[in-house]
Amino acid sequence: MQRKFRLLSAATLSAAAITAATATAPLPASASPAQAQAQAPAGPKPAQRAAADTATERRQVMTYWTERRMEAAKPLDAPKPKAGLTADAPEQGSSWTAPPTRGGSGGDVDLQAARSGGAAWTRGGAVARTTGRIFFTTQGRNASCSGTAVTSANKSVVLTAGHCVKMNGAFHTNWVFVPGYAAGDRPFGTWPATRLLTTQQWNASEDINFDVAAAVVAPLEGKTLVDAVGGQGVAFNQQRRRQMYAFGYPAAAPYDGSKLVYCSGRTFDDFLASKDMGLTCDMTGGSSGGPWMLNFNESTGLGTQNSVNSFKYNFATNWMFGPYFGNEAQAVYQAAQSTNAL
Repeated sequence: MQRKFRLLSAATLSAAAITAATATAPLPASASPAQAQAQAPAGPKPAQRAAADTATERRQVMTYWTERRMEAAKPLDAPKPKAGLTADAPEQGSSWTAPPTRGGSGGDVDLQAARSGGAAWTRGGAVARTTGRIFFTTQGRNASCSGTAVTSANKSVVLTAGHCVKMNGAFHTNWVFVPGYAAGDRPFGTWPATRLLTTQQWNASEDINFDVAAAVVAPLEGKTLVDAVGGQGVAFNQQRRRQMYAFGYPAAAPYDGSKLVYCSGRTFDDFLASKDMGLTCDMTGGSSGGPWMLNFNESTGLGTQNSVNSFKYNFATNWMFGPYFGNEAQAVYQAAQSTNAL
C-alpha cells in the first residue's frame, strides 16, 4: 500500500509507508559557535556550491529581484522521491546548542496564543527580523521559500530546507534572503547568497529525512546579517516530542506570502513514511525552510532552531513535518558558519 505526501512547495509525492523509530537524545549543552567548529560530527561532509561569490554577480542578483518579481514568485512543484529514500534516519550524536544573538533595533512585542495551527505573527520581536522570505530561480522560473538568520561564527548563516537550495538535481540560482519581509517591504535589505550547502543525502537522492540546507550571505552595507537583524539560537541532537513554534511565509492559498505566519504546539513522531517530526499546522507552500524553535520566548521573539518546515501529506494537510536535526544537519551548519561570507 502506498501513501502520498508532498513537499510544502505543493508537490504530490509517494512512498511506501513505514513506522518511524522514536529515538531521544540527551538534554542540550551550550557552546559558542567558535567552540562548535571543533566539535563537528563524523559523517559525510555537506554538498556545497558557490552562488553569487563576486561583487558583480551580487549586484546582478540584487538588481534582478524587483518588487514585481518577488510578488510573482511561486512555491516549487517538487518531484516524487525515489524508492527507498526513507530507509535511513538522521544519525544522532551529542546534544549541542548555540544561544540566540540579539541584533538590530527593537520592535513591539505582545503575548500571543501559545498554541496555534496557523495565524499571523503580529507583534514583532526578534523573530520578525530574523525570519524572512527566500527567493530564487529554478528551471526557468522564480520561486519562494522561507528561512532564518541564526547565531554563527561568521554571522552570515541562513538555515532553510534542502529543496530551497537544490531540486531536480540542480542548485537554484539568483538566491537571496529578505529578512522581515512584509507585503513587499524589505526593511533590512536583500541579502544574496555566496554559498549554498545541503546534506549529502538530499544532494544525492532528495531524501526527505535530510531536507536541510544553509546559505552563507554576503555582508550588506558593511554589516553582517546577524549584526543587522540578530540570530536565532540553533540546536542539534535534542529530545523529540517537545513544545515548538514554527514560522514561515506561506504563499499558496489561502495565504499569499505577504506576512509572517506561525504555528505552535507539541511535536509528535511521524508514524507513516518518514523519520521526521510532526506539528499541527496549516501553513502552505512557500513556508518551506521556515524555522521550528524550542524554548521560544514570545516577549523577546528569540528561540532555538531545531528543525525546518519540510513537507505535508496530501491527506493530512493540518500536519506539518520537519526533519530531525541530527549529525548531518549539524555538519551543514558547521560548514556554513566556518565559510568566508565573501
